[in-house]
Amino acid sequence: MIVKNTKPLGIKNYGSIAHLPNSRMGAGDHHCDKGQARIATEKARDRHDLIIVQEKLDGSNVGVARVDGAIYPLSRAGYLADTSKYRQHWEFSRWVYANQDRFLAVLQDGERLVGEWLMQAHGTRYELKHEPFVAFDLMRGIERMIYSEFVSRVAVGEFITPYLIHSGSPISVEDVLRKLNNNGFHGALDTVEGAVWRVERNELINKGKDGMRRWQVDFLVKFVRQDKQDGIYLADVSGKEDVWNWQPNY
Repeated sequence: MIVKNTKPLGIKNYGSIAHLPNSRMGAGDHHCDKGQARIATEKARDRHDLIIVQEKLDGSNVGVARVDGAIYPLSRAGYLADTSKYRQHWEFSRWVYANQDRFLAVLQDGERLVGEWLMQAHGTRYELKHEPFVAFDLMRGIERMIYSEFVSRVAVGEFITPYLIHSGSPISVEDVLRKLNNNGFHGALDTVEGAVWRVERNELINKGKDGMRRWQVDFLVKFVRQDKQDGIYLADVSGKEDVWNWQPNY
């Protein structure tokens, strides 16, 4: 049994993603190195690079872990969501258990499904056309599942994923923002904050005569618009009432 004030996986649910040049950064954020920026947005190393870009959503980072056959809703720090001081996380925990069969169908022991919980507006309001949980990574420890396998796995549970803007060769920030337009593809009522570049590589794992390759996630980088304002719809920032994108009906 998991103790309330511990982390079921012993680690954070999710870390931070480095920013591309000219991306707006907050306290504690960091830029990616120049080589990563070039690979993601300008020139691939070779034909073994694959660049995948998705809309970046603005909610609360959460996850769902499977440990010894049981499901555990997590906050970003890796603690049980129902121990948070925020209502949005309590409701996330309730929602997960109301949908636990879907998570059990997707997750194997030791894995977690990471996503954005869009119940509460942070810096972007949404008129949601889908459920408030949007999954963007399936992980074991710090290892990410490659995109094609991730999409196949989450489809079993019929989970929503961030809109796929691009897949293929490197693509510039300007081209990605042009494809996103102002409001993206998830019902944003404000200008969407940006996008996430996922660089996968068909890595050589056997250098012998019969060398074999395997796709793996190399790195992630992101771009956030300079005019993005964090948390402006949260009561403890705005001084006004909280703004909700979704309310439970269970």
